[in-house]
Amino acid sequence: MAAPNPVTLSIIVPIFNEEAVIPELYRRITAVMEGIDINWEMVCINDGSQDRSVEMLLALRQTDPRIKLLDFSRNFGHQIAITAGLDYAEGDAVVIIDADLQDPPEVIAEMLARWREGYEVVYAVRADRQGESFFKLWTANAFYRLLRSITDVDIPLDAGDFRLMDRQVVRTMRSLRENHRFMRGLSSWVGYKQIGVEYHRAERFAGETKYPLRKMLRLTTDAITSFSYVPLRMATWFGFSLAVISLIGVLVTIGLRLSGNNAFYGQATTLVAVLFLGGIQLIFLGILGEYLGRIYDEVKERPLYIVAHAHGFDEADNPTQ
Repeated sequence: MAAPNPVTLSIIVPIFNEEAVIPELYRRITAVMEGIDINWEMVCINDGSQDRSVEMLLALRQTDPRIKLLDFSRNFGHQIAITAGLDYAEGDAVVIIDADLQDPPEVIAEMLARWREGYEVVYAVRADRQGESFFKLWTANAFYRLLRSITDVDIPLDAGDFRLMDRQVVRTMRSLRENHRFMRGLSSWVGYKQIGVEYHRAERFAGETKYPLRKMLRLTTDAITSFSYVPLRMATWFGFSLAVISLIGVLVTIGLRLSGNNAFYGQATTLVAVLFLGGIQLIFLGILGEYLGRIYDEVKERPLYIVAHAHGFDEADNPTQ
């Protein structure tokens, strides 16, 4: 094995019911890292798994101390698991990668090459996505373009959480403690020198997706409310637009009645108008509720996560949670 390099790479891997993937994940990451002259650690975050994931990771740690494990007290979510990994990672550079092997570990070598060129964030851009339905591809494409159009943050298109970040960027990310987190957006928001590398996204190696439609909608809501005020401004735009339309309608109705036209007599038109305006008001009340709920979560100042057990970490380490 090559002599240890003073530069350390931390590989952050959120784990949620991935017992079918862990052996192959470890094999491929190890194979990649053996070809790179660098010290490395693999920080796994067990996000409330109910299968044998923890037992398998602890067994791997018995033979390879580079495997470290944070065991959450319950499921806190994928984005929070990434946050915990950043809090505990010790490397001069940190790579975030999903356990399902859709993001190939082999791309890490190219990311490291770009980092050594001076880039502080190297994000992976999906050139294609194998094994995903037309609906998933279309909604993902629409989501990235919608988000980019309504925010002031330059969030790269078709880039997920798979990325490398320099230690300086990680320190900055640690200072961002908001509850509803969209990590790929936050890593764009902090700035620094960034570059993308293209890769071909494979099918999930085994198991089931951890992002069904319900979770994707929640992530979309978190992304939009974290980086855009456009939904709130829409209320103002609709208000002014409806006020102008109403004024025109009043003038037209007066003109028609003065001319003897009875087209607007009766309750049907009034009922439709009231129901329409009532629906619009309820929609915007819901939008206000989403933003207000997020403010409520922030002022409670609860910890983002709770670590039940930490394996492989210095007991003196107590990062902000």
